[in-house]
Amino acid sequence: MSEKPYPAPDVRLPERLTPLGYLLAVLRSRPWLAGGTAVLGALWLVPGALLPLVVGQAIDAGIAGADTAALVWNVVLIAGLGVLQTVFGAGLLFSAHGMWLHAASTTQRLVSHHTLRLGAGLRGQADTGDMMAIASSDENRVGAIFEVFGRVLGAVVAFLTVGIVLLGTSPLLAAVALVGVPLAVAGIGPLIAPLQRRQEAQREDLSTVNALAADIVSGLRVLRGVGGERQFAKRFATASQRVREQGNAVASSTSWLVGAEVLLPGLVTVAITWLGAKLAVAGTITVGELVAFYGASAFLIIPVSTTTEAAGSFSGAMVAARKVCKMLNLRPKLTDAADPIALPDGPLELHDTESGFTAVAGKLTVVESPDAEELAARLARFTDPAEPVLVSGVDVRRAALAELRSRVVYAHNQDVWFSGVLREQIVTPGSVTVEAALTAADADDIVDALPLGLDELIGERGREVSGGQRQRLNLARALALDADVLLLDEPTSAVDAHTEARITERVAELRRGRTTVVFSQSPLWRAVADEYVVKERQPCS
Repeated sequence: MSEKPYPAPDVRLPERLTPLGYLLAVLRSRPWLAGGTAVLGALWLVPGALLPLVVGQAIDAGIAGADTAALVWNVVLIAGLGVLQTVFGAGLLFSAHGMWLHAASTTQRLVSHHTLRLGAGLRGQADTGDMMAIASSDENRVGAIFEVFGRVLGAVVAFLTVGIVLLGTSPLLAAVALVGVPLAVAGIGPLIAPLQRRQEAQREDLSTVNALAADIVSGLRVLRGVGGERQFAKRFATASQRVREQGNAVASSTSWLVGAEVLLPGLVTVAITWLGAKLAVAGTITVGELVAFYGASAFLIIPVSTTTEAAGSFSGAMVAARKVCKMLNLRPKLTDAADPIALPDGPLELHDTESGFTAVAGKLTVVESPDAEELAARLARFTDPAEPVLVSGVDVRRAALAELRSRVVYAHNQDVWFSGVLREQIVTPGSVTVEAALTAADADDIVDALPLGLDELIGERGREVSGGQRQRLNLARALALDADVLLLDEPTSAVDAHTEARITERVAELRRGRTTVVFSQSPLWRAVADEYVVKERQPCS
C-alpha cells in the first residue's frame, strides 16, 4: 500500500509574496500555537524578573529587619518563583519547538506542492542549487525565527515588568535601566545590515555549490569516461572555498554582534551598580534595594541577548524567505482554460496545424524529423503552440491539463527515475500489467537480475542499471500507463539491433488499436509502423 501524500498546507498566501508577508502568513496559519507560545514566553521570564526584587525584600525585611517570618516567607516565594520559571520554561521549549517544526515543514510542503503545480514549467525558471538550498538550509532558517518568537515576546514583557517595579523604588535608577537597555539594543542594530548582506552572499554561493554538486553527481559516469574528474573537482573546491570564505565573513559579523550583546548591556549594568552604590551610601536607597537593582539590571541582559538572537535569526530568515518567495512567485507556463472541453472517448487523433503533421487515431505512426522534440512538446502541450494543436478536433489549449496529461503521454528517452521500489514506479492504471509492459520493452532480464526483482529498491536516476537498461525500463514505465496516446522519443536508441527488433514488434502488438507516435530514424520502427512520416526542419519565424 502506497503512503498518502502530505496534504497541502492550509496557509493563505497573497498573490505576490514578500519575505515579511510570507513569514506573517505562516505565523497566522497557527494562531493557537503562536498565542500559546507568546503567553508561555511571557510567563517564563516574568518570575526571573521578579526574583531580584524578592531577594532585595528578603534582605531588607528578613535580615536587616531581623524578621524571621518575613525571611522564611520570602525564601519560600523565591523557591516558588524558581519552580514556576522551570514549569513555564519547559512548556515554552515544547511550544517553541512546535513553532519551528510548523514553520520549517510548512515551507517544505509549500515549496513541494508548488513545484508539482509548476510541473515541467519549473525547468528554466529555477536553478537546481536554489531548490537544494531551500530544502537543506532555508527552511531551517525560517523555522529559527519562529522558534525564538515566544522568547522575544517574553523578553519585552519581562523588561516592562522590571521597569514598572523599579520606578516605584528609584525613578533615577529605573530611568537608567529603561533608557539604557533600549539604547543598548539600538546600538546593536547597525551590525544587522552587514550580517544580512554577508548571509545573502553566502546563500548565493551555497546555491552555486549545490548546483555544481548535482551536475557532478548526475554526470559522474560521463566525467570518468572523458577523464574530467580533476577539472570538476577543482571547480567544486574553488566554489566550496568561496562558501567557506563567506562563512568566515558571516562568523565575523556574528562575533561582533555577540560581543556588542555582552558589552552594551554590561555598560548599563555597571552604570546602575555605580549609581546604586552612591545612593545606598547616601542613604537614599537601602542595601536590599541596591541588591534588587543590581540583580534586575543583570537580569536585563537576558532580554537583550534574546533580542539580539532574534535579530540574527530574523536576518537569516529574511534571506531565506526571499528565496522561498522567489520560488513561490513562479507561475506555471501552462494554465487551464476557464471552461475546459472534455476530450472524446476512445482512440485520439493528433493534428499539428503548424507543421501539418497528423497522427491517425489507433495507428502506430513513426516520424523522422529534426524537430522531433519541439513537435512532441507541442502535441503533448508541454509548450503552448503558436498554431492550434487538435486532439480529435479539440484545441489542446481548451482541454484540461489533468485530462490531457493522463491521456496523452510524452515519454522522453532521458526521463529520470526517483528513488523507490521498482514495482511502485511502474504504475498500471490501465489494462496493461507490469509484467506485460516489461515484456514488451524486453526488460524481463533486467528485473530477473535484480536480487529482489520488482521489489528491488532503485536509487535516484536509476544508477544501478546501465543506460540501455534504464532506457528499456523507461519504455516499460510508459507502456504500463496504457495511455490513449503515447509519444515516444527515440525509445530504443541505446539498445542493440536484435533487442530493438523484439521491442518494436512487441510494442506494435501491445499498442494495437491505440494511438502511438514514435520519433525515430530506425528502420526497425519503420518496419512495424502503420504510418511513416518524414518532416523537414521548420524554418525559424
